[in-house]
Amino acid sequence: MHKADLKPVEGSDPIVNLEIALKHGLLEEEYNKIVKLLGRVPNYTELGIFSVMWSEHCSYKNSILQLKTLPRKGKYLLVEAGEENAGLIDIGNGLAVAFKIESHNHPSAVEPYQGAATGVGGILRDIFSMGARPIAVLDSLRFGELSDERVRHLFKRVVKGISDYGNSFGVPTVAGEVYFEKSYGINPLVNVMAVGIVEHEKIARAVAKGKGNSVLIVGSKTGRDGIHGATFASEELTEESQAKRSSVQVGDPFTGKKLLEATLEAISTGYVVGVQDMGAAGISCCTTEMSARGKSGMTIELDKIPLREKAMTPYEIMLSESQERMLLVVKQGYEMDVINIFKKWDIDAEIIGKVEDENIVKIMLNEKCVAQVPPEALVLGGTYTPVYKRETKFPDYIKKCRSFDANKIKYPTDLEKCFLNIIKRPNIASKRWVYEQYDTMVRTNTIQVEDTDAAVLRIKGTNKALAVKTDCNAKYVYLNPKRGTSIAVAEAARNVVCTGAKPIAITNCLNFGNPYDPEIYWQFTEAISGMREACLALNTPVTGGNVSFYNENPEGAILPTPVIGMLGLIEDVRNIQNIKFKEPKDVIIELGINKGEIGGSEYQEMILGEVSGDAPELDLEYEKRLQDLCYRLANEHIIKSMHDVSDGGIAVTLLECLANTEKLGCRIFEGYSQNLRPDFCLFGETQSRIIITADIDKKDIIIKHAKNHNVDISIIGEVTSEETIRFDGIMSIDLNEAKETYRSAIPNVMRVEVD
Repeated sequence: MHKADLKPVEGSDPIVNLEIALKHGLLEEEYNKIVKLLGRVPNYTELGIFSVMWSEHCSYKNSILQLKTLPRKGKYLLVEAGEENAGLIDIGNGLAVAFKIESHNHPSAVEPYQGAATGVGGILRDIFSMGARPIAVLDSLRFGELSDERVRHLFKRVVKGISDYGNSFGVPTVAGEVYFEKSYGINPLVNVMAVGIVEHEKIARAVAKGKGNSVLIVGSKTGRDGIHGATFASEELTEESQAKRSSVQVGDPFTGKKLLEATLEAISTGYVVGVQDMGAAGISCCTTEMSARGKSGMTIELDKIPLREKAMTPYEIMLSESQERMLLVVKQGYEMDVINIFKKWDIDAEIIGKVEDENIVKIMLNEKCVAQVPPEALVLGGTYTPVYKRETKFPDYIKKCRSFDANKIKYPTDLEKCFLNIIKRPNIASKRWVYEQYDTMVRTNTIQVEDTDAAVLRIKGTNKALAVKTDCNAKYVYLNPKRGTSIAVAEAARNVVCTGAKPIAITNCLNFGNPYDPEIYWQFTEAISGMREACLALNTPVTGGNVSFYNENPEGAILPTPVIGMLGLIEDVRNIQNIKFKEPKDVIIELGINKGEIGGSEYQEMILGEVSGDAPELDLEYEKRLQDLCYRLANEHIIKSMHDVSDGGIAVTLLECLANTEKLGCRIFEGYSQNLRPDFCLFGETQSRIIITADIDKKDIIIKHAKNHNVDISIIGEVTSEETIRFDGIMSIDLNEAKETYRSAIPNVMRVEVD
């Protein structure tokens, strides 16, 4: 195909009216606002630009007022949330961490492999567009019940999409979480977080400024894949959604890797004024957002954009979400220096326009203006961007859930059988089948990903490390959105503390149903309130993130799932902790109090087949004291292991501490149940609890520190050389049988899948 065959064409665009605007997902009031803003009816290309930029996915029009209530400043933050492509945290030594989480839910529902793969590619570009080299990916995944063949297919293809892109790109996937629950059956959640390191003087900004500076498009050629992807992500899934597979982009990790190296090299020259990834809304997003940040404008010439398909119209080019593309603003006179770098890496780089002083983005084709839009009217938080506060209503289902009576659960006749049943449930069972498909060690930054509550990554050239984790128990959020979200923040922080790290900041991915449903919007506003309280209490400001609404299908909404991505800093790698029990006769200590709470627990759902009651209690002041205590114990080298108690209760926690050990077990002393029902004691999910082990001669100093921090402490048992988990007077489990049950549960289910 000759290059001449790939020139854009004007086409015969429809005449814009309200009906067409409504089909683009705009409200009547929004269409009228556009007409008033422009002083005329928009043409078809302009309507397309407004529709994607004012979609929920890009504009956050139903969430921005709530998001602004979150704490967005802190000691370590270099930029406020929303100012750049990702959050930026100062970690000393002239280095910063760029990190962010994004969703790719709807694309993964209709095309799981490419949906997941391009989710990884997009979040990586967000990181390296800031000048940071990506060092890790994390994923937070939610699927329906594994008994469903379609769910098994989605699960397998999403995991393969993540592993193929990450492994080929050369970045380790180091941590994450996988949950299974009926509400995600048709609408899975695929949230991906990336982390990168950048020297302060090499930080790049997503800005366009300097009249006459050149605008370059670099990376893959532009095609028709992904058109209206942002709009697709801003509507409910229906039976017709499969027909929108063209809204799902196609990724190329090898081009992505070359684009990474070329972009970082170009940034290092000092000639790049600004750079932004072409993600949702493609060229429309980059040109308007970069212009708005720089209080400038651009002139873009579509006939200079490299295309890979015939006769693409201005509408299609502006809305394309083809992957592995970036927009750069380069200092005038240095264009060839930058272009030659991309050519060296076999990456297309073309000058497609220039920066203007006037706050207008003009789109030209064959010297004719085919679209003209004011950037300030199109960007998040812009002067004219629509902003809404929707109606809220306390959900009827919560009233029903709160009537739960724990006495409905009959005391089991066989606790050992209960234990073996709970550890083979997909939410509890080992996820090794998943993470063994990921290259966790590429680039040699990874210190630990197994036997740890959070992944730990070395920062080369220093004695520091990062701890990173994603977390959310959506059942708690469903039962009590405010407290459940506080728990998500607290547990994510607790996880990084259990590696010896200090929690310093979060990113978030807020997955909810339709915001026009008053009960859904109530969930959302309560969740934001809970996040705010927890972040303030734990000193973990919000650096940015993503809102994903419309996670619904004909059967209803997903469980509200505000995923927290937590970043922790380890000042000295010698302070790193893991969860493994070490030696016989070490004492086992519980910090915190076991109250046997089972509302929303895995045990409750296993026995009754329902999620009801209330989320566990949470005292944020107590949680902060507990975390400060554990940070001190780790940094003073007093303890040997540390693991928080969460899903499945203390019985599951102990198994996890022993899962990868040999010739070790544990004994929990008689009387531990503290007048609780034994099953509630074993499987209850009371928060703010951490299990530590230490030499017996360290017991007194640990008790003293706990008293000084006003944290409850109990010596509950000891590590043994007998391969059992024994609760004196309650139950005894053969550890080898438990390990096999725990490890084989998910592989046993996945083997029966038929492709």
